[in-house]
Amino acid sequence: MSLLRLDKLLADAGLGTRSQVKLLLKKGLVTVNGEPARRPEQKVDPEADRIACDGTILSRQKFFYYLLNKPAGYVSATEDNTAPTVLSLLKDAPGRDLFPAGRLDKDTEGLLLITNDGPLAHRLLSPRHHVDKTYLVKAAGILTADDLARLEDGIDIGEKTPTLPAKARLLAPRTGASPEAPSLPGTEDGQEVSLVELTIHEGKFHQVKRMFQALGKPVLYLKRISMGSLVLDESLAPGAFRALTEDEIASLKRF
Repeated sequence: MSLLRLDKLLADAGLGTRSQVKLLLKKGLVTVNGEPARRPEQKVDPEADRIACDGTILSRQKFFYYLLNKPAGYVSATEDNTAPTVLSLLKDAPGRDLFPAGRLDKDTEGLLLITNDGPLAHRLLSPRHHVDKTYLVKAAGILTADDLARLEDGIDIGEKTPTLPAKARLLAPRTGASPEAPSLPGTEDGQEVSLVELTIHEGKFHQVKRMFQALGKPVLYLKRISMGSLVLDESLAPGAFRALTEDEIASLKRF
């Protein structure tokens, strides 16, 4: 195997950014084959050299997985000239070549998987696998039983075929003046709104918004709360992220 810079290997192993691992080297916490290593540019062989930090032997981590609670105002891209990207929220996260697995609209909030595992992302996003994606939708107007049936049966959003059958559950039809409504972002006093939990299995452009627009009940607020087996961690504030657990990674890899 080709040799790697020591600071890159340490960063890829999850010990921090390049600048953070340089501090570890400066403090003498890193050893290569039992000898203290202080030069970030030192070349090492991950397969032949024994590399440790504070006494713990390191293995080079290839793939990284992060759960981000995406806030509104960020685009789901690796770079953009008009708005901040979701990757700017993970600028200190270990791992190279990270990207969002799928897209959320700029004004949409909630669960977004950030990874550098291309094959896994492809499987999760492939229409063949029908991975569930569940959203909390606040729509203008009161949804009727017929509206819910149209969402579940598949609805014409202006493409060659209707959307695939979905699952729709009405959580709350209410007005903005009701006691519960202040917790709903964007609700005006006296405005009739419906809160719906919608699960779809595909990812057409602006699909959820187009589905509700076809009902004549436009989306006022949209938040993704799960994708496949991965559920939004409600302890994460908007803009915060955490690494996936081993169990969460294993569950996603079953798709």
